[in-house]
Amino acid sequence: MVASEKNQVNMMYVKVYRREDDVLIAACDREILGKDFSEGDMRLNVSKKFYEGSLECVENLRDHLLQATIANLTGNKVVSHAEELGFIEEEHVLKVAGVKHAQFILF
Repeated sequence: MVASEKNQVNMMYVKVYRREDDVLIAACDREILGKDFSEGDMRLNVSKKFYEGSLECVENLRDHLLQATIANLTGNKVVSHAEELGFIEEEHVLKVAGVKHAQFILF
């Protein structure tokens, strides 16, 4: 799905890393790319180098996560959508300064 001006609010950055049998999906909400968040001793860096890949609709997340052996998800929209899809459970979601972050690894 291609980004349109009015759909910018539901956009995410997705970067796919492949190494041997592993596929790592890094996805973050569009508006937090390149930002840092902190709360107490916790720090969350939404690095452009790590996350900035293709700009896509959040609805495409399912297709990416079905390929993933590892996922690193940051942002309230991305993580909430992964929760709705059943890839992440709410009790395993970390929040730093109100921003959701979750990871999974398939064994």
